[in-house]
Amino acid sequence: MSEPTEQELAEAFRSAPPIVLAAGPGETTATPPTPDATWELPGGTAWVYYGQDHTALTTPVIMADGFNTGPSTLAFSWEVLEVKNHAFISQLRAAGKDVVLLGFEERSASILKNAETAVAAIHRAISERQSDQRLVVGGFSMGGLVTRYALAKMEHESIDHQTAVYFSYDSPHQGAYIPLSLQAFAHYIKKLDTRFSDQINSAASQELLWRHIETWDAEPGVSGARNDFLAALERVGGWPRIPRKVGVANGVANGVGNGIKAGETAVKGKGLGIIGTDLRTQPTDAEALAAALRVITWKKGETHAVGLPGVDGAPGGTLNGFGILADTLNKILGLGVNDPIREHCFVPAGSAVAVRGLDTHDDLFTGIEPGEGELDEFLCASRNEEHTKMTAELCDWLVERF
Repeated sequence: MSEPTEQELAEAFRSAPPIVLAAGPGETTATPPTPDATWELPGGTAWVYYGQDHTALTTPVIMADGFNTGPSTLAFSWEVLEVKNHAFISQLRAAGKDVVLLGFEERSASILKNAETAVAAIHRAISERQSDQRLVVGGFSMGGLVTRYALAKMEHESIDHQTAVYFSYDSPHQGAYIPLSLQAFAHYIKKLDTRFSDQINSAASQELLWRHIETWDAEPGVSGARNDFLAALERVGGWPRIPRKVGVANGVANGVGNGIKAGETAVKGKGLGIIGTDLRTQPTDAEALAAALRVITWKKGETHAVGLPGVDGAPGGTLNGFGILADTLNKILGLGVNDPIREHCFVPAGSAVAVRGLDTHDDLFTGIEPGEGELDEFLCASRNEEHTKMTAELCDWLVERF
C-alpha cells in the first residue's frame, strides 16, 4: 500500500467530521419537547421550559451553555442535561423551577462577547417574571465563566440583576487544560484541515486554557487573550458579590489523581502516512518532549514543554481528548493510530471550585478543604469523572441550593 498524498488526505479530512475537543455527545439523537417560550437574544437564543404547574415564567433558573464550536442547539442541551445524564431539567421543573437554557450564536467566541447575551437573558427573565422570586444564574463549564462575568459586570455598572444564587458546574475558574501535544498536532495538520487548529486558537479557547500554543513550534505560554480576559474580569471585581456563589467539580477533593502518568505515549502513528507521530501526556522529565510530529513527507516536528506539571493525571473532570483525535484519524486511510491513553484531566478540581490553579504539581494534587477558595459553598465528586457529567450526587446538591 502506498503512502497517501497530501491532496488525498486533505479530501479525506474535508469529508470527515471536524475534530472537536469538547464535552458532550458528538451527535445528538434526542428530540426535545417544544419549549414554552423561545427568546431570540443578541448573540444567542434561550429556550424556556416552565416549572410544574406554571403557565408563565415564575422562578427562573438560567443555565448557560459551555464551550464548543458553532452555535448552541436545543437538541444538544436537552441531550446533555436531560437524556444522557440525570434528567436535570425534569428534576428542576418538578421542584417548581422554570428552566432557561441559554445558548450562543458562536460558542467559541470570546467569553466577554457571550456575556452580553447572558446579560440580555437576565434582563428578559426579570421583565417576564410573574413573581418577586429572585433568579438563579449560572452555567456549565465555560458557561459558568460567562455568567460569572455577566453578573459581576452588571454589579460594577450598578445594574440590579435580581439574582439570589450564582452557580458553576465544573467551570475552569483557574484555567482548563488541553495537552500541548494535541494542540501541536492541531496546528501541524492545519494545511490539511484548519478546523482543529481554529478551535484551539479560538477566542474562548485561548481565554480558558492555562497554557496555549498558537503554532506547533511555539513556546507554551499564557495567551494574550487569556490575560486580557482575566484583566477584564478583575476590572469588574472578579466575582458577583450579591448572590450566594456555589459550585461543583467533577473531580475529587482528596488530591488523588486519575492514574494517568506524565510523559506517556497517548497516540502513536501506525499508518504509512503518520508513522513517527507520538503524542504524549505532559512530560515532567528534563527532555520534556510533548509531541513528535510527522504526516506524510512533511518536515518532522517536535514540541517541547519544559517545567510544567503533569496535569493529565490530576484530580478533576476528564475529557476524552486523545480518544476523539484517534477515532477521527482511524477513519482516514493511511493515518491509523494506536491510542493507549484516551482521556486526560480537563478541569482540575481545584480550578472548578476556585481554590487553586495549575502551576505546580503540589497545587494539582493537594487536597481541598471545605471553606477554601472564593465560592461560598462547593461540592467535589466522590470520584474523578467525565467533565460536566451530571450525577445524582452533584445535581441533587445543586437543586437543594436553588
